[in-house]
Amino acid sequence: MPTTTTSSSSFSSAASSSGNRQADVFSRLASSDPEVKLKALREVKNQIIGNRTKKLSFLKLGAVPAIASALSDSECNSILVQSAAALGSFACGFEAGVQAVLGAGAFPALLRLLTSSDEKVVDAGARSLRMIFQSNQAPKYDFLQEKNMEFLFSLLNSENENVSGLGASIIAHACGTTVEQQVLCDAGVLEKLVILLEGSLSQREACLESLATVLKNNPEAVSRFVGLEAGRYLSSVTELTKDRYPRTRLLSCLCLVVIYNTSPSYFLNMGTKSSLVTTLLELLNDPGQSGDDAALGLSSLIAEKEDLQKLAYEANAIKNIVDILKTGSELHPKRLQGLFLSLAELCSKLEDCRCSFLSLEMLDLLVNALRHKNADVRTAACICFRNAARSVKNLSAGRFTNDHVMLPLVQLLHDPSSSVQVAVLGALSNIVLDFSSPKSTFIEYGGIKQLIELSKSMDPNTRCSALRALRNLMFLADKKRKELFYSEVKAQGFVSLISDPEPTVQEQGLALLRNLVDGCINSIEFVFDEEGLILDTVGRQLRKSPQAQMAIQGMYVLTNVASGTELHKEAVMQQLFPQPQAESNNFMLKFLQSHESQLRSATVWTIINLISPSSPGALDRHVKLREEGIIPQLKNMVNDACLDVKIRIRTVLSQSMSFGDN
Repeated sequence: MPTTTTSSSSFSSAASSSGNRQADVFSRLASSDPEVKLKALREVKNQIIGNRTKKLSFLKLGAVPAIASALSDSECNSILVQSAAALGSFACGFEAGVQAVLGAGAFPALLRLLTSSDEKVVDAGARSLRMIFQSNQAPKYDFLQEKNMEFLFSLLNSENENVSGLGASIIAHACGTTVEQQVLCDAGVLEKLVILLEGSLSQREACLESLATVLKNNPEAVSRFVGLEAGRYLSSVTELTKDRYPRTRLLSCLCLVVIYNTSPSYFLNMGTKSSLVTTLLELLNDPGQSGDDAALGLSSLIAEKEDLQKLAYEANAIKNIVDILKTGSELHPKRLQGLFLSLAELCSKLEDCRCSFLSLEMLDLLVNALRHKNADVRTAACICFRNAARSVKNLSAGRFTNDHVMLPLVQLLHDPSSSVQVAVLGALSNIVLDFSSPKSTFIEYGGIKQLIELSKSMDPNTRCSALRALRNLMFLADKKRKELFYSEVKAQGFVSLISDPEPTVQEQGLALLRNLVDGCINSIEFVFDEEGLILDTVGRQLRKSPQAQMAIQGMYVLTNVASGTELHKEAVMQQLFPQPQAESNNFMLKFLQSHESQLRSATVWTIINLISPSSPGALDRHVKLREEGIIPQLKNMVNDACLDVKIRIRTVLSQSMSFGDN
């Protein structure tokens, strides 16, 4: 039976023919005949609409500068309209196109079209500019300059819906600070924008985007908006979540998310919250940009809010999201990022969500996302791993420590993106807490060495996150793992960590040291390496009146060292009361008087270990503590507000009685 085949030469011929047609159209853009040029502009515009491949082809030919030239040089309204439309098509959802349009100097020419007496020219210019202002590459307007504010209001006051929509788009693009929000509100922008809520579809959508920008993280601006006509416009935005157009429903939801995240008091009605969650979940199935944006909107809505996470879980959010991820179709990176972040938020607090998530065979999808070419997707997948690994049940079952999961996680420690590195460090921090696992896979893949390397990063967030992971890795670690770790760090390495210029890094460095010296006597010996260099550094940091959280970790280091031999206890006393005496300023008294109960508790724990009656030198240390005013201070704290501190103090006073102190 005969079959039909298409040879590779046929494909080549077709591609060549297409390229020739595009080259022909491009050559006609420079024609001196207005009719020829106009027809060529229409052909370019029609070919590139929604076609990324053809946009690239025409970009390579140099079509954008040619069209920009036609826009600047022509006085024919039809050519102006078609030129503006073609440039807008290049800029629509295509960053390379925006860059080309701006690079060709077309922006000022497009602005001039807004002053035309021909309404069609004005429309074309406004639509094209709106396409450009959807990109982060678009010029920023400084609203603190009077001329820019006047220009903005001239747009918002226009009866042309594309021009007023352009004004709203400029606000959505350029308003990025609290000061700018305040200036716009004081100038009456909110009152102008809400008028657009009752306008055309494009005006409503531009208005919703602008409102979200002006209100974001600004309680005063939200209060002003809600107060307009006794909440009428808040009700209007809420009503638009039921609109028949998906994009309008999405933008109204995102506006409400901004209002809720900024001022939750305006959303006391559980029905409103439930409706918002349900609408965003429905929009996740939209195949276009609305579906992409809905995913990030959902993650923002439920972030850190257990009540909304429960609502989403009860609305079957986890299964819906997993079903979308399992469709097999290639999803936009923004949608993937939003879906994984939504799953991460759902798993952040609720154990039921974590178990449901892991029961749906999601690990393979997550592992694949760790290798995605987009850094935002990799980051979101790592955050999802981090929160899923908070499940003690699944952690203990070894779900995250097999080679299939561990290898890609360790590989991401080398990722060029610092945000990915910080995210994967967060995931590993939770996973390595599974002390029932030998963690040999993590160590075998070079995990410890890379964590140590990242603890030296120029980025303080990366250093802090790496130390947190090492801290958890050393929690209840065996002797072999501690020795392996210390052999890579050495005393000088610890000194650098504890003396880091960033307080948070110092805190994590001390917390890591606290876990390292916890346990057997051999572990304590690490701080005595190189003639006690590490212990001396800890003492020096404590005498500098550090922040409370640093002091807490430092005192627990001393507590653990003081649990050792007589030699260890005396070394701690030397740090508490060094010579000359003036150097100490009796920081222990300050710590006992601190408002931080954890710091008071850590300090009392150190005293308990120092004067344990079974120690030969306990009496002498007790005498020294009494002379320095420590024991009298503890007697004044017997009714401490913190129960833990109160119990520890009673232990100390009981020890004191064994030394004849009444």
